[in-house]
Amino acid sequence: MHPMQTIAVRAARAAGQTIIRAFAELDKIEVTAKGINDYVTNVDKEAEAAITYQIRKSYPDHTIVGEENGENKGENKEFVWIIDPLDGTNNFVRGIPHFAVSIALQHKGKTEVAVVYDPIRDELFTATRGKGAKFNDFRMRVSKHNELNETIIATGFPFKAKQHTETYMKIFGELFTQCADVRRAGSAALDLAYVAAGRVDGFFEIGLKPWDIAAGDLLVREAGGTVTDFTGNHEYMNSGNIIAGAPKVTSAIVKTARPLLSEALKR
Repeated sequence: MHPMQTIAVRAARAAGQTIIRAFAELDKIEVTAKGINDYVTNVDKEAEAAITYQIRKSYPDHTIVGEENGENKGENKEFVWIIDPLDGTNNFVRGIPHFAVSIALQHKGKTEVAVVYDPIRDELFTATRGKGAKFNDFRMRVSKHNELNETIIATGFPFKAKQHTETYMKIFGELFTQCADVRRAGSAALDLAYVAAGRVDGFFEIGLKPWDIAAGDLLVREAGGTVTDFTGNHEYMNSGNIIAGAPKVTSAIVKTARPLLSEALKR
């Protein structure tokens, strides 16, 4: 295993332990609104602290970018850890057992290591650039479906960017009539991990943040899938608008979505 992946896995499991302990006592969780339809809990912060501690023990000079604490600059700017300590906070606070820890390491702007960890199911999804992707130490690959009518597509509603609702619903409607079924589970990190594992065939969402998708992006690509933005280009880390899946599925979703895009989503 890549030495930095070892640290990422250790950090993800440490955060997972913090989350599981708290999940057993949901009535004690402190929830704070940090924006419209955007919440943070004391558990998010504690899990991020656990991840930061594990990274800093081995790599004290690396830069860390986390959802809750922003950028924690280190002297070494070439290595950047992008972390979401609890992706699926809304599920977590409602007692819905579907959320994950997401950790990615970038070196000079390229993602080298990715870990998505589901502490409820003890499922670990990992990837190292150029070395493939694994699920609990077994090699994983995207699905082999090529036609949309065979596929199950995962998605997330743009609940933090409701100005895109009309466009999103047009895309959703077109895809729903073409595919076998659609899933909306509430964790983009797990949606992307499930694409990489072949559990779902494709995924699309509007308005995500880098920490939502940095790890999942590498998982999908190392599992043989493709990742684009809604125009078929590769600006999804900047725009947060992402389509991922088995190569022909990604292409089919882009082909369906592109004619329906508003001007704001064409950028």
